[in-house]
Amino acid sequence: MIVGVGYISVQLFESQSLKEKRRVVRSVVERARSRFNVSVAEVDYLDSWQMAGIGFSCVSNSSIHADRMLAEIIKFFEANLAFGAIADISTELIHVG
Repeated sequence: MIVGVGYISVQLFESQSLKEKRRVVRSVVERARSRFNVSVAEVDYLDSWQMAGIGFSCVSNSSIHADRMLAEIIKFFEANLAFGAIADISTELIHVG
């Protein structure tokens, strides 16, 4: 079993409040969760209105498939985070079993 884990930190330029940031981030997270059927959550910078840290993970029986899924999720976030800029991206494949 292969577990793919990813993390994206995003700098939000146009966010003026925590409420606005959470609305935008929640929307993108829900769309990613729905489109890719993966676990996605805001995991970092919870009290910052100009930064967001989003974590995501998938499980597969193939490292190629898991890596491809992570790449697609990253592309999705790059395309759908027009309100900010991605500051950092990291991914890891973990072999279990």
